[in-house]
Amino acid sequence: MTILDKVIAAVTPPESQEERQKARAEARAVAQHSPWLARVLEHHERIEAAFAAVRQAGDATGRRQAQRWLGTLLTGHSLAEEAVLYPAMALGDQKAHATAAYTEQSGAKINLAALETLDPMSQDYLDKLEHVRGAVAHHVYEEESNWFPKLARDADAGSQARLAARYTEEFERYMGADAAGL
Repeated sequence: MTILDKVIAAVTPPESQEERQKARAEARAVAQHSPWLARVLEHHERIEAAFAAVRQAGDATGRRQAQRWLGTLLTGHSLAEEAVLYPAMALGDQKAHATAAYTEQSGAKINLAALETLDPMSQDYLDKLEHVRGAVAHHVYEEESNWFPKLARDADAGSQARLAARYTEEFERYMGADAAGL
């Protein structure tokens, strides 16, 4: 982690696990009437599992393979959000949230690229991985606690259907055959 990363982490402490669980439970309740939000929540859980798989890999080859899958999943998910959900937020009354969301996802992509330059079995790698995981977890919390439930509550039935179709289309465009199991 860079000095800047450490400063940011110190002044913006992460949400507690309890706060994250509460936000996800509330988002799941909203997702009962919002198929796109239900899909996003499923992807968030898969992303969390992919981070765990990278950390748990027992050798460099396995760790790099798990890292590639994590990167693929994060990219497919983020592109779908960036093409469909963030514009919907910006066109509504969440312009600042949409801007923050784009910025956070760009930062995650840069940090994922930085992982590729590190020895996958080193402590530096694990520290950077944890930094990325923490940033993504905070981003997910913002989406689940406020941004996406608001977007879902504000959308009428036609908008819900359009968002669901477009989100799926964009995710599948990037993920291809891998999207079938997600």
